[in-house]
Amino acid sequence: MANKYIPLFLRHSTSPRLEAFALLAGLEAAVRGTLISVMPLTIYAAVQDAAIVSRIYFFVGIASLIWGLMVPWATRWVPRRWMYSLGCGLYLVAMGLAVSGGPVAVPLALMCAALATATCFVCFNAYVLDYVARADLGRTQSLQMLYAATPWAVGPMLGVWLQELWAPLPFLVAAGFALLLLTAFWVLRLGNGKQIQRAKRPAVNPLAYLGRFFRQPRLIAGWLFAVLRSCGWWIYVVYLPIFCVEAGLGPKVGGVALSLSNALLFTTPFLLRLVHRSSVRIVVRQAFALCLVCFTAAGLLSGWPWAAVIGLMLGSAGLVMLDAAGGLPFMLSVKPSERVEMAAVYSSFRDVSGILTPGAAWLVLAFAPVAGVFVAGGMGFAAAWLIAGRLHPRLGGARPSRGGV
Repeated sequence: MANKYIPLFLRHSTSPRLEAFALLAGLEAAVRGTLISVMPLTIYAAVQDAAIVSRIYFFVGIASLIWGLMVPWATRWVPRRWMYSLGCGLYLVAMGLAVSGGPVAVPLALMCAALATATCFVCFNAYVLDYVARADLGRTQSLQMLYAATPWAVGPMLGVWLQELWAPLPFLVAAGFALLLLTAFWVLRLGNGKQIQRAKRPAVNPLAYLGRFFRQPRLIAGWLFAVLRSCGWWIYVVYLPIFCVEAGLGPKVGGVALSLSNALLFTTPFLLRLVHRSSVRIVVRQAFALCLVCFTAAGLLSGWPWAAVIGLMLGSAGLVMLDAAGGLPFMLSVKPSERVEMAAVYSSFRDVSGILTPGAAWLVLAFAPVAGVFVAGGMGFAAAWLIAGRLHPRLGGARPSRGGV
């Protein structure tokens, strides 16, 4: 009788519905979206130095990379349901540290949040691969984007607005979303995933494919596109709010700009149609060219803060376009026999960009203001634009022999 009042997609079954995974993705997006514009401002307020902020993000990126590599190993000894719960618990610890404040507690809060994201990301994808059929992976990805689009669009602006009302409030709201995430996870009863039988032969180490990866220039180019796209978002998320505060525009401008940029995620289906009508090479080059012009202009026009903000917002449209099409050069170049291993190599772009961006910004801020980070990002986009020019002109286009992509 009690099941009558539980939403259909929350009822337990031997094979969870796709909406269940989309719900978890949406709740985690609510946690991260609320924090994404608040955390850089909180760290900057605690240390009062953009170079120190870069240093903190650099070391947190290294810790997140190491932790993310350890999570699959740890799930051999700790049941996956408890590892996912640990990720949610780390979010709560991060919120508690952020509320306490101070130049030590706030960086530790950022580290705990990064470790929580890595833990939930690895466990969540393992559940998806366990329960979702290969033919439904595209649909579940679309549902996840649909459920997460609103939190990413509203969260940054909401977080800054809550912080103006009361400094600890956005962290308390994020903690509430983390508790909802943990509750939904246990209501869904995903357990430890499907029991996997003993393999007949040893599993292939993805690191063994690094040699093949480095011998294929198209894969290297696709991976570099993903790294530079992610670096662009790091610059936009971390250094735009700091620039707005230092320029006297206030903390709210950065949050509103990020929310408006994230709202462009709703245009992803139209961007994919553009790719199908044109070619991957043209779309990717145009996106990098837009980022190159806008980020460089934002750095050069930093004397007019509003012009710099508008320039970065226009550049974010190119980043959204790269979110939709930037991964295609890699995916379309991978051999079918190497998809699993190369996917593991490709996924490293998040951790690499999380280390590369603050590390490069750390060097730039030693002799230039925050606007210099925007110009450095433009230089990276210029390199990507040149590399994209070497892609095959018909990559991703319709093949006459098959009539499709």
